Amino acid sequence: MAQEYIFWPMIVMALLTFIPLGMMPIKRIQSALRGETTPDDYKLGESARVPADVSLPNRNYMSTLEVPVLFHVLSLALYATSRVNVVFLPLAWAYVVLRMGHSIIHLTYNRVMHRLVPFAASNFVLIAMWVMFALSLFRFGSN
Repeated sequence: MAQEYIFWPMIVMALLTFIPLGMMPIKRIQSALRGETTPDDYKLGESARVPADVSLPNRNYMSTLEVPVLFHVLSLALYATSRVNVVFLPLAWAYVVLRMGHSIIHLTYNRVMHRLVPFAASNFVLIAMWVMFALSLFRFGSN
């Protein structure tokens, strides 16, 4: 299998990160134009005055940078050790699709119990991938 295939899920995950990043200034400017917030409301993050719909893209953006960092690191490790295969690649895509589902729910109707399912499932997929990677190093050496 071409090792470079692992970069496609990474690229999609990066694009998923850019969506809320692009939404943040739009929501913040709209809020300021409506007189709801001022630049000082973002001085130390977000003040309590920031409306939920304005805060949401920022929270989603942070979420796409927290645990997914471990996905990106693992993907690079798989590439560097030539371990991208028919098991890891579909799991990488599953992780990204689950994170996408989480973000769609989070940025639209935002029902916590609905977004919990893809969020938790994505974490289980990522943990499984890390365990499998570690076992592959233990079993076969680092080649």
